[in-house]
Amino acid sequence: MGAGAGLSASAGFTYDGERFRRYFSDFAQRYGFRDMYTGGFYPFASPEAYWAYWSRFIYVNRYQDPPRPVYDWLLRLLEGRDYFVLTTNVDHCFQKAGFDKRRLFYTQGDYGLFQCTGPCCQETWDNEAQVRAMAAAQRDLLVPAELIPRCPRCGRPLAVNLRADDRFVEDAGWHAAAGRYAEFLRRHRRGRVLYLELGVGYNTPVIIKYPFWQMTQRNPEAVYACVNRGDAAAPAEIAERSICIDGDIGEVLAALAGPPAETA
Repeated sequence: MGAGAGLSASAGFTYDGERFRRYFSDFAQRYGFRDMYTGGFYPFASPEAYWAYWSRFIYVNRYQDPPRPVYDWLLRLLEGRDYFVLTTNVDHCFQKAGFDKRRLFYTQGDYGLFQCTGPCCQETWDNEAQVRAMAAAQRDLLVPAELIPRCPRCGRPLAVNLRADDRFVEDAGWHAAAGRYAEFLRRHRRGRVLYLELGVGYNTPVIIKYPFWQMTQRNPEAVYACVNRGDAAAPAEIAERSICIDGDIGEVLAALAGPPAETA
């Protein structure tokens, strides 16, 4: 299965509108941007201002739960099945919903990890304690200078482990997940396979979308399924073995998963 930003958006992790106003109206008033995505590219004047924004951003998009249980519905559908998830999402929603981390490859990084800006090493560090401290201590849209995160190896500033350029750190955990994904694909080159794509757009189609099309074409028993609001399509070469649903992912998953089992 391949998952993109549309899946988390369906779960309520939207970067604009009411949710942006709820958490970032003060930043909007001071800096003029109108959504969280734009704020991530703003040239803040100091590390204290930069981390005031990013610590709050990470807190609400990584350490809070999504408003809708879309990931829970998806997990229910996958129960008892041999699956693997390739995702460009970096918000940890799969892990928080209880997915087996050995069946996940989040190839573009994780909001919950820091890396050296050098980088001086191919290591990452969990950032929850530091993020929560910065989010709680900020005043006047600044964090105290002593809370600015620095590399424990070389002292350089730390950054969030997100793939933005050739300095992205692929640590040991990243390589282990890549290997498990490659082995899963090797075992399922033939036979009945569903390539399920949820909320994947065209920002990085070479990671999920194009490979899923190609693998479906090579395996005559494979089926490609895509659920995406406003952008659900398949190439003509695999059209007869494709299911494309233009709609809200959460609504589709809820209908398929059915009501949760009653507990005694």
